[in-house]
Amino acid sequence: MDRVYTAEATASGARTGEVGTSDGRLTASLSRPAEMGGDGGPGTNPEQLFAAGYAACFHSAMRFGLRDLGLTPEALEGSSVTAQVHFLRGAPGDFGLGVDLFARLPRLDDEQALRLMEKTHTVCPYSRATAGNVAVGLHVVPAASAA
Repeated sequence: MDRVYTAEATASGARTGEVGTSDGRLTASLSRPAEMGGDGGPGTNPEQLFAAGYAACFHSAMRFGLRDLGLTPEALEGSSVTAQVHFLRGAPGDFGLGVDLFARLPRLDDEQALRLMEKTHTVCPYSRATAGNVAVGLHVVPAASAA
């Protein structure tokens, strides 16, 4: 594959420091969540940043699955993807991540929506990067609760 774009970010101060991109478009203070033994301060954390990136990338990648399923771009109107990133802890020093993706696709029935999510999961760069390393659950937000 050809390298098309490179994002660069630098973090300092670990989970209670700060992070910023080389182009200055993103700067954020970091705080450790109370659930992880931190003070629950006002900053963001790596899991939130990963969730935001994964949700945006997956939602964008959905457009590549449409054609294979015989759907048009209008199928994505009013849609959204929510990513939940779970920080996992086992024995001391044994950490991992889990992800649940929730798609709200009000123009599709639940079966079409799940097929689109499954297809997207094969092309999304985040899904491909996590394959075999991170358990990712795919969930369709039922149309009745998508309002």
